[in-house]
Amino acid sequence: MKVRNILRVCTTLLAAILAVAVSPPPASAQTQEKDHAVSAAELRQDTQKAGAARQANEASVRAMFSSDAAKETLKSAGIDYKQVDQAISQVSDEDLARMAQRSAEVQKDFAAGHLADRDLLIILLVAVALVLIIVAVR
Repeated sequence: MKVRNILRVCTTLLAAILAVAVSPPPASAQTQEKDHAVSAAELRQDTQKAGAARQANEASVRAMFSSDAAKETLKSAGIDYKQVDQAISQVSDEDLARMAQRSAEVQKDFAAGHLADRDLLIILLVAVALVLIIVAVR
């Protein structure tokens, strides 16, 4: 008889534990999760913004290196434009953003006549060296 009583108690406890484990959490716990979690739509939107910013930065840097003056400078330095173009895609987002900002400033200054051809050549060679160093370090 004692074994049957112990078996009933164990079965009842097991059923109670399973019922508690399967039941949904209280409403307050669900509310807290919603307050602290980032929605999938927000994550997707942030990812798309970061991707768009990177593409814009790459386009800006590539535009600087694809100009006729830049290609001539690269050729005179013995650097293949394709190597530079491939290296640009391997640069980190932060470095690429800085390079895009600098390239926009250089293009603006050159267009305004603030820079001579010699200055542009020096800037391009330094930029190429920077890109190649960054890629080599990684």
